[in-house]
Amino acid sequence: MKSLEDIFSLSGKVALITGASRGLGREMALAFAKAGADIVIVSRKLDACEKVAAEVEALGRRAMPISCHVGRWEQIDELVNTVYEHFGKIDILVNNAGKSPLYESLADVSEAMWDSVISLNLKGPFRLAALVGKRMAGGEGGSIINISSITAVSPTADEVPYAAAKVGLHALTIGVANTYGPKVRVNCIMPGAFLTDISKSWDETVMKKFESQTSLGRPGRPEEIIGMALYLASDASSYTTGAIIPVDGGYRK
Repeated sequence: MKSLEDIFSLSGKVALITGASRGLGREMALAFAKAGADIVIVSRKLDACEKVAAEVEALGRRAMPISCHVGRWEQIDELVNTVYEHFGKIDILVNNAGKSPLYESLADVSEAMWDSVISLNLKGPFRLAALVGKRMAGGEGGSIINISSITAVSPTADEVPYAAAKVGLHALTIGVANTYGPKVRVNCIMPGAFLTDISKSWDETVMKKFESQTSLGRPGRPEEIIGMALYLASDASSYTTGAIIPVDGGYRK
């Protein structure tokens, strides 16, 4: 029987994390590195990726910063090929990159905005999961973790395109789990409000809303995503797949 340390260990693993240059993505990248994994840090801004790569290397792990627009398939194909050429494998894929642009009303959402939101939040994760999942299934297996949002099940008026994409990510999670199981586990973390960069724009009214809507009475701290992410990335979750798991402080509508 494995020890508790071994069950949660990511020693010898390679993890690719999109949107890893800040926020929840950065927290997961550093946590996975501390657990023993080498990290592929992906976002659109290479300089931001390089800063996180330096943090990973300071922990004694290998890091590979890559600039990639995850909403564009040709860049995703190149990304996957580059990582496999360098590391020879991907054991853990975290589809974390996303965005939710502001708009005045639903009628003001342009086709370009809609396509952009769907591309980054859903189309990109589909392509990455399809390519990496196929190779995982043909090799030693692996874990795919999609990052959704509580908005998927409780959409607000100013996040409708984003919510539609994220609920699609829930269906994607289950479908890919069925496609690439039993060697590949595919799960989804559904975060509530977290104190990441976006929270810097929240006023007192917004903060009070989040405080009143959660059982814990507050938004989450970025590092509080780590426990669930490590569970799903490691052997600790060996009998968990196709799951949509909220990490939301006890969100109440």
